Amino acid sequence: MTAPAGPAGHLVRVFTQRSSSTPRGARLGRRFALLALHDWGIPHRSELSDDAALLVAELAANAIVHGRVPGRDFELRMVMSEGVLRIEVSDARAGARPAVSPYVHHAEGGHGLRLVAAVARDWGVVSRTVGKTVWAELVTPGRFPRPDPDPGPDPRRTH
Repeated sequence: MTAPAGPAGHLVRVFTQRSSSTPRGARLGRRFALLALHDWGIPHRSELSDDAALLVAELAANAIVHGRVPGRDFELRMVMSEGVLRIEVSDARAGARPAVSPYVHHAEGGHGLRLVAAVARDWGVVSRTVGKTVWAELVTPGRFPRPDPDPGPDPRRTH
């Protein structure tokens, strides 16, 4: 989805996906996020695409492991405007706010937010009426091509 011009006439692009709080839901969220980035002109396997994939994977994994409430989905949202890609993952569990844990050699888990903090320009947590949103931001390289307002029929579809 592409929103109208944002501040100072800049194009703002928004992607939102609700997924089940399961490993499959997290994988689908990551896959659809990469497709959205590709549609926005971010080449697959570029540094920005790879960094975004890592952030989506880690934030979604945290949502399904630590933020899961039975029967409730998590929401992935990406907003790209001039210079910034913001990735947000919201879950329904309130309570303890995620934090970077101390490094423990040979630990099998607990490294996700350390990776987020290392890759993102900034990250944080916002409380919501129900649950919380964990967000991370990446710097984007300036301008991206504007999408064609009328791309015509999709050649992949047959009627």
